[in-house]
Amino acid sequence: MYFGLSEEQKSLEENIKRYLAENAPLDKIKAVANGDDGEADSVHKGIIELGLSGLLVPEQYGGLELNMLFATVVSAALGSGTAPVPYVGSYVMAPLALNLAGSEEQKNKWLPKIAAGECQFGVGLSEYVGAREDAGFEFSNGKINGRSLFLIDGKNADGFILSDKSGGLYVIDSKTSGIEIVELTTVDKTRTSIEILLKNVNAELLEGSKDKSVIEKVLDAGRLMLAADTVGAAQVMLDKSVAYSLERKQFGRLIGSFQAVKHMCAEMAAELEPCHSMIWHAAHCQDNVPEEARLMACQTKAHVSEVGKQVSKTATEVHGGMGFTDELGLHYWFKRIGLNRQLLGSPELVREEAGKLQGFDQ
Repeated sequence: MYFGLSEEQKSLEENIKRYLAENAPLDKIKAVANGDDGEADSVHKGIIELGLSGLLVPEQYGGLELNMLFATVVSAALGSGTAPVPYVGSYVMAPLALNLAGSEEQKNKWLPKIAAGECQFGVGLSEYVGAREDAGFEFSNGKINGRSLFLIDGKNADGFILSDKSGGLYVIDSKTSGIEIVELTTVDKTRTSIEILLKNVNAELLEGSKDKSVIEKVLDAGRLMLAADTVGAAQVMLDKSVAYSLERKQFGRLIGSFQAVKHMCAEMAAELEPCHSMIWHAAHCQDNVPEEARLMACQTKAHVSEVGKQVSKTATEVHGGMGFTDELGLHYWFKRIGLNRQLLGSPELVREEAGKLQGFDQ
């Protein structure tokens, strides 16, 4: 039995990589990292033109209605180019939450705009994943008060979807009064993360989120997208390491001929190669094997995070002193992998969840 990507999925992956290579080269990534929002906007517009904003939106709302495997392919391709665009929150988690839990009125209001690329969403699940003592919010009489941390894709968002501790999901129009946005500084300058302060802000409950399976599906999808992004970034770091080892000379020899360097590259390849199949299978489970979907999402996020950390560290070592320079730019992939590791749960937290799913806490 063959299990892999279809020709259509491979073509989509190649088109995204080609677009990023032509329109988001390293110089543009550096500009974005230095605060040039105009460059980020131009790349984002191209992503919308490729149809990626409507990937998971149902056809009746103007979307493509593709499955989670397609979304995973896209995320890995974006990770390979350290694309400075909103995707995980805006075009995966938000439309999934709205479609699963929103009323018909809420779907009609937001989903067509998301599909058309006219609307960007910030998604904050920190209250559900790992609440902090100095954060949290309360919902009463249609109003939210409090503070929400680490919203994915929240900068310049048109709307926010927030989760409370119990997993209830709330949608907020960013134009509503009473919202104060604080941009957070993270190691990954190619993407943004924010916190929002809420004071008597109008909000709507996504009624379907009273079913806890909704927040679990949204969270699993987000974790899977981050894992795929890490696989794409790690693959580039491996490829760059191999190419560098075949160019750089020391003591009159290519460093790729040194046994130690060969072993480092071989170890990276051996650890990373199974991760491609792992993210594909986890994505397949989301749509076709629901009884395995949660566990596979947890295990994939945790395992890929660890492999990504090891690959990013080893790839930097292969490059020697050049690996730390801004000129080479290897650190953009390194930092992207580092942030992905922590977002929506560290490997330790996610493994704890996986253990509970398997009854190991009994």
